[in-house]
Amino acid sequence: MAHAHALSTPSSSSRLSHPTLKSHLLFTLLSVLALLLVYSLLRAALLAYNHELIGSTPASAFAEAFYNGLRFDLRLAVFACAPLLLSLLSVRAMAARAVQRLWLTVFASLTLFLGVTELDFYSEFHQRLNSLVFQYFQEDPATVLSMLWHGFPVGRYLLAWAFATWLLARLFNRLDLLSRPRTSLQKPAGHGHRSPAWYWRGAVFVACLLLAVLAARGHLRQGPPLRWGDAYTTESMFANQLGLNGTLTLASAAMASFSSHRDNAWQSSMPKLQALERVRQLLLTDHDQLVDADSAAIRRDFTPPADGTLKVRNVVVILMESFAGHFVGALGSSAGITPNFDRLAKQGLLFDRFFSNGTHTHQGMFATMACFPNLPGFEYLMRMPEGAHQFSGLPQLLSARGYDNLYVYNGNFQWDNQSGFFSNQGMSHFIGREDFVDPVFMDPTWGVSDQDMFDRGAAELASNYGDKPFYALLQTLSNHTPYALPENLPVEPVSGHGSANEHLTAMRYADWALGQFFDKARQAPYFKDTLFVVVGDHGFGSTEQLTEMDLYRFNVPLLLIAPGIQEKFGAVSHTLGTQIDIVPTIMGRLGGEVRHQCWGRDLLNLPAGDRGIGVIKPSGGDQTVAIVTPERILIQPKGFEPRLYDYQLGASPRAERVSAAIDPQLQQDLDAFLQTATRSLLENTAGVRDSR
Repeated sequence: MAHAHALSTPSSSSRLSHPTLKSHLLFTLLSVLALLLVYSLLRAALLAYNHELIGSTPASAFAEAFYNGLRFDLRLAVFACAPLLLSLLSVRAMAARAVQRLWLTVFASLTLFLGVTELDFYSEFHQRLNSLVFQYFQEDPATVLSMLWHGFPVGRYLLAWAFATWLLARLFNRLDLLSRPRTSLQKPAGHGHRSPAWYWRGAVFVACLLLAVLAARGHLRQGPPLRWGDAYTTESMFANQLGLNGTLTLASAAMASFSSHRDNAWQSSMPKLQALERVRQLLLTDHDQLVDADSAAIRRDFTPPADGTLKVRNVVVILMESFAGHFVGALGSSAGITPNFDRLAKQGLLFDRFFSNGTHTHQGMFATMACFPNLPGFEYLMRMPEGAHQFSGLPQLLSARGYDNLYVYNGNFQWDNQSGFFSNQGMSHFIGREDFVDPVFMDPTWGVSDQDMFDRGAAELASNYGDKPFYALLQTLSNHTPYALPENLPVEPVSGHGSANEHLTAMRYADWALGQFFDKARQAPYFKDTLFVVVGDHGFGSTEQLTEMDLYRFNVPLLLIAPGIQEKFGAVSHTLGTQIDIVPTIMGRLGGEVRHQCWGRDLLNLPAGDRGIGVIKPSGGDQTVAIVTPERILIQPKGFEPRLYDYQLGASPRAERVSAAIDPQLQQDLDAFLQTATRSLLENTAGVRDSR
């Protein structure tokens, strides 16, 4: 028994003593180093998991990313060890090593969990953890959990996390043993380690506090502490993102998300009247007559030239889920994903420099149908109080003309508050998930397949509409995680694109369903009198990024199909536009004077030499925004200098940072647009009438 007891102790001639000041500092230091190692391993895992994004980026860029990441990780490690630092003020607290070990294990385990979830989050969004996490869980939790369970290996992740947590507990226990002083078993009583005097502990605490503050700041220079923009030191967007810490980005997002959303709104930086005048110069054309100038920013009477109208009376808008432009054949892709859209593009007018205003479906919905932009602080407008305003969008404008309406959707209209938002805007006929009987396929998470949605839409339009003019919104959903598709696919699965195969197969299936719809619609009487608008709600990422704004997530096709459209406007337009330009462009084809306050323009009635302009913003609560021209993009991150890029889309995409001085005209146009649009929203003057 004695022999067994000896084996259980660090040595046969020593025993562990209570923690001393020296041993407490050693334990704290070892804990910091352990946490830094864990976070570096998580960063390496994120790099390996998303290795397809490496491309031609040199190793030096990733070495720089790991160095930048170490600075952010050190800040997080300081937060983790703050209780240990405070323990210096109390001998009893210093001795509570079991509590300290428990705290460190819990903290490390939670941050490890976030790191594991970030592997797929980054793969999907090309962003570190941000406010999207909170926004998703503000929706129906059952749907979100179903999406996660069916779309990702949740069970394996949880098992791996539990095992890693056990290892972390063992690790901190071992560090505790290594840091404790050892005293001789034969040492007489009364000769143990004495507790240091309070003034020594106080002096050590102050010194450690200064070191901790310095470590948390991340640098020695004057000015603000380390910010996310300090990780943007390379030409690789992936490397720059890799240098961040997901726990810290999520914490920043939480502070922004749970504060007043108006605190996150775009702050005015130029006089109100100057901003208003710039916006009016930017958006008003010779065909617009400003009205209510004292109370509304850009409310105007728009009278399109008669020679630009079409002989149509109906409008069908088709919003395609995740229909990324860089995989569309008509826009230059050779992947063969969209043969049906490519065939349709030859029959209509294709805009090859078109962008979504945001990177999520709800932003695509209100930008496309309500012609209102995606603004900082209001990225989730359809679920916010300001979303109850009545915008001068397609439902308002066409309902006033006596149009019938239809909204067909695969899923549940409660998601993103679609039923509430669009009912308030003037839509009344909704067909969603619960209205399909015996569908071809029912996705356990979202709803019926795109095939079912388009079949129902075609049948409704052919049998119930046409006596009166109508407008319809058909929205697809199959091309969304977890990409649950019918077992007997009518298309060949995509291969050769690595981790994107499943996503691209869903996109190919959505394209097939789109082709089937047009084959049916072409046989219906209403077809010859209808303007069809096919547009992506947003794109998705690729193995490379075009600037830190990741233009692939915004670039989508816009296709207009109607009798005589090619004869009047040609087959392809190089004019740049965004989704807020769709409603004015539709109204320009229908003809007749219309009063509206859309934040876009009729893309087919722009002044001579005007090639279009757009303002875009990604999802998430930060204020990074951009203004885009056909060849350049000016990106404005909050708190940092703007960045200007030359870019090119199509078969040979590229982006190159412009080292010359930033174009002040673009910067002022961007600021004026956001400032004035935000003011109009807050003052509830963004509709066709004052609502104050």
